[in-house]
Amino acid sequence: MDNTLHFLRESLANTSENAMTKQIIARLEANDFTNEEEFVKSLSEEEMAYLDRVVGKELNYAQNAEDDVRAKQLNEVYELLF
Repeated sequence: MDNTLHFLRESLANTSENAMTKQIIARLEANDFTNEEEFVKSLSEEEMAYLDRVVGKELNYAQNAEDDVRAKQLNEVYELLF
């Protein structure tokens, strides 16, 4: 799995009880995406809107924690969502 997608999956684990999160994690695990762009292209509009909210919160948390590596990786996905 692409390193950026690994960070995304790890962030999604924080909300793993949510049905949409489970659906997105299943998509990540069932496919061998070579990069985040390929992954984002496979998402429905509903999944993209959900990730926009979740990744936005996770990105904010990473920036506040001064976790520059995590913030950079999550931002790569966030920028592709819309």
